[in-house]
Amino acid sequence: MVERLTVIFFILLCLFLGTYLILAPWDLLFGNWGENYLLVFVSDRSGLPMLQRAVSSNWFRGAITGLGVLNLVIGFWEAANFSQSVALLRGLESEGKR
Repeated sequence: MVERLTVIFFILLCLFLGTYLILAPWDLLFGNWGENYLLVFVSDRSGLPMLQRAVSSNWFRGAITGLGVLNLVIGFWEAANFSQSVALLRGLESEGKR
């Protein structure tokens, strides 16, 4: 039962994180990507104003979106191979008890 819940939580984590990483750089619902407080603070303290420009650029946003797509692919792959993942976790657990 614990193995099944572990795999289910991992699948949900991948799907939610992937969705967030796809939407966050482009949607204003999550705030302005290039003007967040932490980014401005770090670029001011480090003396690297180009850091803020790089993070707010479209290629960086695309890279973050690519990570989101990768998370979605992992989540769907784990969902498709659910029983195999559970069996693998059960096998690892039985080896640990010996």
